[in-house]
Amino acid sequence: MQKDMKNQNSMERRTFLKAGAAVAAGAAVAGTLSGCHGGPITNKADGSEVVEPKAKTRQWGFVIDVPKLNELGIFEEIKEACHAYHNVPDTGNPKTAVKWIWEEEYHKTFPEIASEYLNEEIEELGFPVLCNHCADAPCVRGCPTEATFKREDGIVSMDYHRCIGCRFCMAACPFGARSLNFSDPREFLDEVNPEFPTRSKGVVEKCMMCSELIDKGETPICAAMSQGTIIFGDLNDPSSDVRKALNENFTIRRRVELGTGPSVYYIVDGGEA
Repeated sequence: MQKDMKNQNSMERRTFLKAGAAVAAGAAVAGTLSGCHGGPITNKADGSEVVEPKAKTRQWGFVIDVPKLNELGIFEEIKEACHAYHNVPDTGNPKTAVKWIWEEEYHKTFPEIASEYLNEEIEELGFPVLCNHCADAPCVRGCPTEATFKREDGIVSMDYHRCIGCRFCMAACPFGARSLNFSDPREFLDEVNPEFPTRSKGVVEKCMMCSELIDKGETPICAAMSQGTIIFGDLNDPSSDVRKALNENFTIRRRVELGTGPSVYYIVDGGEA
């Protein structure tokens, strides 16, 4: 009798495993069919199949008209507004400075394409620099705790609570767009904006493209204050303002030879945007 029960249990186990394998195989085939065509498969009224195209996600980005921005002379106001809203501390020490957006000269912004005989007007321009929210962000790959991650809309964001201050992201970023809080940043804040979280000692931070405002349908602070010289929009949308600016102007990006795919473009010829 025990032998019969053992055989029955064995048969039931084999039946269960076969059923599980069949379900898994069916799911794999369905997933392959969906993945091959780029979208889910649905049936028409006549029973034939139609593949729904996969929706293209957004890729938020900026086009910065550098000559016009310099002509207006409003960059410092933009930087101060950005830093004040996001509780960026002013340590008063260049060695421990925390920067979300700052200004550099052409040779430091584009060292790989700088020329000894650069046009004097371009050489004297101040270039706003910030996180480039790269399409293939090396900082995301370098973060061991996933404190740095890429959103579906292309923004490279951070979870401050997961940051352990290892600085692997800082080493990976080719644009110097990340800063470490060497001491408690709250000690250097005259006022605290309660709408945005403060950080703590040992945490890395950077520009997050005002993702908290974008999620509410608002424009990033730098673009909103720029009087049209910092253009914000969806790079994947041909009708967006950023795409129109790219179609109408010659633009350059930082260190494109590295293949990171920066989402920040610069107009340097003074053309109409």
